[in-house]
Amino acid sequence: MIPIRNLYYLLCYAWNRLPDPGELQATATKEFHRPLELLTRLLLTATRRQLRQGLPVAYVEQVAELPELRGRVQLVPTIGRDLLRRGRAVCVFDELSPDTPLAQLVLGTLQQLGRSRRLPPVLRQEVRALLRRFPAAVAPAVSGAAALRGLRRQRLPGPLAFLLNLCELIQQSALPAPDEAGTFRFRDFRRDEALMARLFEQFVRNFYRLEQRQFRVLSETIQWQAAAAQPTDLALLPAMITDTTLESPARKIILDTKYYAAALRPRYDQQKLLAPHLYQLYAYLQNQPTRPGQQLEGILLYPAATQTLDVRYTLGGHPVRIVTINLAQPWPRIAADLLALAQ
Repeated sequence: MIPIRNLYYLLCYAWNRLPDPGELQATATKEFHRPLELLTRLLLTATRRQLRQGLPVAYVEQVAELPELRGRVQLVPTIGRDLLRRGRAVCVFDELSPDTPLAQLVLGTLQQLGRSRRLPPVLRQEVRALLRRFPAAVAPAVSGAAALRGLRRQRLPGPLAFLLNLCELIQQSALPAPDEAGTFRFRDFRRDEALMARLFEQFVRNFYRLEQRQFRVLSETIQWQAAAAQPTDLALLPAMITDTTLESPARKIILDTKYYAAALRPRYDQQKLLAPHLYQLYAYLQNQPTRPGQQLEGILLYPAATQTLDVRYTLGGHPVRIVTINLAQPWPRIAADLLALAQ
């Protein structure tokens, strides 16, 4: 399991963001016992910074009874309440307000954290103190999956995207319903293999995107080198989408990440590589067109949990490496190991 001290780096790179010196200082001086404590500290730091800069505002639809016409008049409630005789009307109008979906999400998430007994009392007090700094116009809300997807489509700039990612991860760590006392319970998201697999993949891809200049970094769709009696039959073939592709004029590396407890599996009293992973990488390599003079390579990368591994093969004429990386070691060594993979 990844130590909490390394989670900050993993999350920053997974969210395509270099570690921030201020956040590093805030996290380095604290001893965290649970991932939720780290996420809360990061959310406090990022929210304080955003409040100092000012919450972003947007036009929000308002409905109010006014003594003058503004926006669109709602005839049914206006006539139903006999407001015209008193010189009033129910109007719908847009007004600039900090009560945006993101601000509502941040406020609602902080309120959840302020009631959680999984946090130390001192940290809960900090959360409650920060809640008092929010404008009264902001209404707290805990967004569902559809609302979160809508926020993602807005392509928020870096600091706001970081706030969104933090709130989303905290929401994903929350159990479906509060306990009897009305306080929310949170689970250790490191135990969610599907979530950690996605974060591990994003972490590796964005690390190379941010920390080296030798390769162009992307996730690409590989077309099957196939023919069919009916062209429509080709659409039935499954999509081949790489986790990470590193490409330079001389080399192209297809790097597939697998967040599994072990890179080997016992079979008939022998340890064997995981066949589906190797078949998948082999299919990527066999269907990948390359430029003249460009060497095509494959890497399967696992976190080192129960075992370490580093083996090399030539499969179908392409160099292939199956390797683990120790995510429990100090961060500088993790970064050095990742950079060494592409050397």
